[in-house]
Amino acid sequence: MNDNVRVLGNRYEIGELLGRGGMAEVHAGRDARLGRTVAIKLLRTDLARDATFQARFRREAQSAAALNHPSIVAVYDTGEDTMVEASGAVVNLPYIVMEHIEGRTLREVLGEGHHLDVDAALEITTGVLTALEYSHRIGIVHRDIKPANVMLTPVGDVKVMDFGIARAMSDSSSTMTQTQAVIGTAQYLSPEQARGEQVDTRSDLYSAGCLLYELLTGRPPFMGDSPVSVAYQHVREQPIPPSHLVGGIPESVDRIVLHSLAKGRDERYQTAQDFRADVEAARGGQQIYAPMPAMTGSQATTQFMPAADGTRAMPPVPNAAQQGASLYGDQATTVGGQNQYDPYQQDQYGRRSHEPESDNRRPLVIGAAVLALIVVIAIILSQTVFGGGDDPSSNANGDGTTVSEITVPEVVGSAQAVAIKALTDRQFPEDNIKITKVETDNADEVGKVTKSDPGEGETVSTEDTITLTVGKNANTATVPDLSNMSVSEATQALEDEGLTASPQEITQSKSTSPGIVVSSDPASGESVKPGSSVSFKYTSSNVTMPDVSDMTYNKAKSALAAVGLKASRTYSETTALSPNTVIEAAYNVGDSVARGSTVGLTVAKAPTATETTEPSTDPTETVAPTTDPTATTDAPTATATDDSGDDDGGDDGEDDGLGGLG
Repeated sequence: MNDNVRVLGNRYEIGELLGRGGMAEVHAGRDARLGRTVAIKLLRTDLARDATFQARFRREAQSAAALNHPSIVAVYDTGEDTMVEASGAVVNLPYIVMEHIEGRTLREVLGEGHHLDVDAALEITTGVLTALEYSHRIGIVHRDIKPANVMLTPVGDVKVMDFGIARAMSDSSSTMTQTQAVIGTAQYLSPEQARGEQVDTRSDLYSAGCLLYELLTGRPPFMGDSPVSVAYQHVREQPIPPSHLVGGIPESVDRIVLHSLAKGRDERYQTAQDFRADVEAARGGQQIYAPMPAMTGSQATTQFMPAADGTRAMPPVPNAAQQGASLYGDQATTVGGQNQYDPYQQDQYGRRSHEPESDNRRPLVIGAAVLALIVVIAIILSQTVFGGGDDPSSNANGDGTTVSEITVPEVVGSAQAVAIKALTDRQFPEDNIKITKVETDNADEVGKVTKSDPGEGETVSTEDTITLTVGKNANTATVPDLSNMSVSEATQALEDEGLTASPQEITQSKSTSPGIVVSSDPASGESVKPGSSVSFKYTSSNVTMPDVSDMTYNKAKSALAAVGLKASRTYSETTALSPNTVIEAAYNVGDSVARGSTVGLTVAKAPTATETTEPSTDPTETVAPTTDPTATTDAPTATATDDSGDDDGGDDGEDDGLGGLG
């Protein structure tokens, strides 16, 4: 090790500063033991004596270390270093060692006023929702989903990072207020976060909806002069449909966005899986389940018309040629230009203007903000003193959750999936729907609901269980589609069909997710005798490190992908091997490596030329010259940067001390 390099835990060498946020600094680093590039997140030295920040930083380490998913930045190690202050006092400085990611945050991709095309926006949102689906399943709510906390790698992989303010759902203290300040970034707060209420998984889904909105339009759904005014809009105002700001956005995508941004958490998507299913259906041009936004009372004053409607009060949106320069390949366009509709100008939706005459309305804005704060204080006091304003049409449990009542719809005669959808559309929890299969000789009853208990027209609580009886062929069983299920889910699905499961673990699979079914024999949809054994293959947790020595980087990357691993590279100048040839890998051949891990590869690079040299005879193996001869990576790098400052104002540098909003 270099004696001049600071080393943590006698193992991790600290390198250049990659990012600095409200709570921590992130440095490039090197794991001397494994020889791989890492990112090291250190609590800022000026906060090291603050017990609150110490506790939050340790909580982040605990939350992130519990997460092992390809779409979440991996945590390798945690520890504490000691620092001696000028006064001689010794302070503990905690650190987190993380996966080093090549790529950019979505905040960097979007820049100022840029947006992605619809398919790219939906694809990225799918990756974010996949990560949330996993974290929610193990009981962790992120609480700060925003562009600055999502990374996009050069190959298009999505990585969610910064669980600095995440909490377990079972944590009774996981409200969004601490000393009267709201944790999070104002543009992406859910209404319940803005009001200082306890959060749950649906709060993350609202923030994901804000993220999708910005990917599509280049701006958050709500904007204002201060965090308080933005938070107030989250609580009280309806967003402009994305298609009214940018042309070419389908009506189905409008519906998905507006459904995800519903004010009441019971009115929006209930799970990340539901949200993701609609996003993937929209990408494939299939039917989605998000309803058209229904507004009543004061909300009905603004009526949103689908983009395809012939009557539009908005100015026409220019075509792609008029929209300006590209940032994200050919997918990002600039919202601007002389003929482009400017969402910051005054329009029929009452958005504020950045024109000079807006100064004349400043007293009105200030007055409205003061009035809003008075309303906020009144509501907070009423909730604190009088116990809050529960919806009279529902009952509250002792744990604070809301119990609603629904009328059972007509489901007898419907296909099983249609029946379940009819119930969940009425906000009945899918987990409370029980399916019972009964054999039938009537072909018309196979796969359809023959009975519901309670029956049609009966009133039930959302805490009750509804049992649907579904007909199945008395003489045959159908192998269900087990793809992408876990082993336990696949086993249960087979047992539900009267079949026996025979799982087989495999190591050779391109899947980066462990414990996921990749195939079955017989295949899905085939008819077999009841009681038959169905074999299915699922991915192993660990894979064997292949031999990638002397391969070109691209070939090594393909060899790693074939067994479910990813690759990153750093360069080392040498004349012993051809440029772009692998010199060494972070793991030895035959090592057991966690599936989905990123394997660091050291790749040969020609020494810096001091005189004219002959060009390489193989144009596919040359390395593009860099303007920085000391550069060690082949692409712009950023790693789990803590630009958000967690609750300290995020990437916009503002202090989001919002208090509770009513």
